[in-house]
Amino acid sequence: MQAYSQTYARAYNKYWAHFANWVAPQIEAFYADTTTGQTNRTVLDLCCGTGQLALYFLGQDYQVTGVDLSAPMLQYAEENASGYVERGQARFVQADASDFRLDQTFGLVVSTFDALNHLDGEEALRGCFRSVYPLLVPGGYFVFDLNTRDGLRRWNQIRVDDGEEAMIVTRGIYDGQSDRAWTHTTGFVRLANGLYERFEETVYNTVFDLDWVLDALLETGWQEAYCARVEDLTQPWEEPEKDKRAFFVARKGNQG
Repeated sequence: MQAYSQTYARAYNKYWAHFANWVAPQIEAFYADTTTGQTNRTVLDLCCGTGQLALYFLGQDYQVTGVDLSAPMLQYAEENASGYVERGQARFVQADASDFRLDQTFGLVVSTFDALNHLDGEEALRGCFRSVYPLLVPGGYFVFDLNTRDGLRRWNQIRVDDGEEAMIVTRGIYDGQSDRAWTHTTGFVRLANGLYERFEETVYNTVFDLDWVLDALLETGWQEAYCARVEDLTQPWEEPEKDKRAFFVARKGNQG
């Protein structure tokens, strides 16, 4: 799985929190309305980045563990949630989402902002599912999103964000057919001393067939798995490939 540099993590922390702030309340509302969510307030934020989604759940009195491969991302996550870390309500662990172990179980595991598209293929995604499954309590939920092939076709553009604090140029590249899409991001981020630091990062998204993902979830052991829209995670969405992003909901059986 891909990790990120210190300067990229700084830019991510400052400018790309909007997605987590949008989806976190909707995921929490869905989970809180489930039988498990009414009694179990433990969350694993897988590929937590700089911790914005974790912060929302912490603010709702959940116990949260964040996992990410990038040490710079985790540094910002720990700083952002420092008060919760000091009180023992949050912790952050460096690990690869395709193969990891933890010493506790959770009612909810979440992974958002197409983080799992950054795994390098089907076997890595299966490894992620195998790692997550034993960490869920019986009746627990795994909620994650993936960019669809149609959504990645829209990456073919150049975006420029220019302001006093940063200038960032993002170029997306996808031919619409292959199993990889690429994003090249470069820019300058203002430091506390007023100087600017340059960064450059190239990342990929792996394109997964959504029906294959559902089959892989069921084969791993989840009792139920379906695609949904984040606006209503209770309802299966029959045509997820037509959306830019598909959300998956997987529920573990009550017998574990």
